Parts: sequence; C-alpha cells; structure tokens
Amino acid sequence: MGGITFSVHPLFILLGIYYSATGRIFVFLTVTLCALVHELGHSFSASRAGYRLNKITLMPFGAVVQGDTEDLAPKDQIKIALAGPLVNLAVGIFFVAVWWVYPEAYVYTDIAVWTSFSLAFVNLIPATPLDGGRVLCAMLSIKLGKRKALLITRLVGCVLGIALLSLFIASCFYSPNVSLLFFSLFVLFGGLPTKSPARYVKLFSGINLNKLKRGMPFKKQGIDGGATVKKLISILDEDCINEIVVYKNGVESALLDQNDISEIVKNHSLNQSLGEIV
Repeated sequence: MGGITFSVHPLFILLGIYYSATGRIFVFLTVTLCALVHELGHSFSASRAGYRLNKITLMPFGAVVQGDTEDLAPKDQIKIALAGPLVNLAVGIFFVAVWWVYPEAYVYTDIAVWTSFSLAFVNLIPATPLDGGRVLCAMLSIKLGKRKALLITRLVGCVLGIALLSLFIASCFYSPNVSLLFFSLFVLFGGLPTKSPARYVKLFSGINLNKLKRGMPFKKQGIDGGATVKKLISILDEDCINEIVVYKNGVESALLDQNDISEIVKNHSLNQSLGEIV
C-alpha cells in the first residue's frame, strides 16, 4: 500500500531560523515536539478508523493533515481532524495538573503548556490546512458536496489570511509581530491547491513473509454482507492468514481468502458494503 514519506514545510524552516537568530532555540524545539504530538493524535485516530497517512508534513503551527480525502467519510474526517487539537489540549491539562503536585516543574514545562494550548486552539480556526478548516469542509460537504465545500473553505481561509496579514502590517507601526506574519502566510498559502497533496490511504497489511517462514495459522471468521470494507479490515488478524465467510440474511454467500481481501481493500471504498462487492 506504499510507505509514509516525511517532509518539512518551508515556513517551518524559516520559523526555525527566526527562533535560532533570536536565541530561542529551546522554544522552537518545544514547538516542534508539540507539533509531533499533535500529529500522533491524528495518526492514532486515523488508524482506528481504518486509514493511515501516506505523507506527513511538519508545519509551523502543527503537523497539519491536508489534501485528497476521497475515501474519507465526513464523520471520520471530523474525528481525525479534532484528534490532534484534543491531544494537545490533554497534554496541556496534564502538565497544569502536575504543577499542583510539583510546583517546581512549572519552570521546565510552562512553554510546553502554552504551546500545547496554542496549537489546540489555533488549529480550530476554520481555515485550510488547519484542522478547523477540515472540520468546516467536512460539515459543508454533507449538504453541498465536496467541490463546493472545498471552495467555500478556501475562500474563508483566504479572507482570514488577509485579515491576519493586515493585523501584522498594523503591528509594524508599534511592535512588529513576526509570529503573526508567519501565521498569516501559513493560512494564505495553505488554502491554495497542491499538486501532490497528502492523503489518507486504507490501512491494510498482507501476509508477512518473515512470519510465513516460521509458519502462520489460519483464522476463519464470519461477517454480515451489510458490513463495510472498513469493518472487514478491523477484524483481520495480521498474525494469521485470514479467511472471511460473508453472510447474507444468515446464509453463507461467499468465502474470501487473503488474496480476495487484498483485492477488495485495494479497489473499493472503505464505506462500501461487502454485499455490494461479493
């Protein structure tokens, strides 16, 4: 199904140079760590829904997921998008709770706390590629369709980006806010279409050849034809060679071996029912 590739957003590099030049490299490293924790939230939620990322891009305000979500149901997209901010929020609350028990820990963790809270709330802004933009797009797509929803979400992002850039320009007359400049550019460029977007791919692994050399047991299970491909993936055992009996109205209608399962996962939507396929 392909491996995961990693990349770094150009603005992330510029932000790192800025923090280094101003002697705040520890702050930058903390932001980077919190961004990775943010991404772990997305990845964990995605794997539970039957997906994984084929590309992770580290960005200045979180490792934000963006791009083609063709097989991603709106409710799954909302859950995965909110997982990142919720993890950051949980981390921030955890450290605040630690302060009550060990107040001396404040001096070592205050940056992590404020960074976690900032990432959580900033990513809820309804602009792509922020998580709030993905939630807005998913909610709009339910009634308006993907194309219109994406267009509206990008327009909202452009308006917010211009507004943030205007605030930066205004701050130049008093005390320039460089972080605001980075954020406004992030929102503006994030709303533009990409040639090779990150996307979710179906989470499925075939037979592990190394395990097969040692011998693998067969595991036979039954499933109703009304179940989706996503449900099928969730019951597979990677330590076994799987066989699945598909039932329609309580009667056996098909027997799927490991090759059949691989073809179904490769060629069909996660939300398609097995009864429609077999």
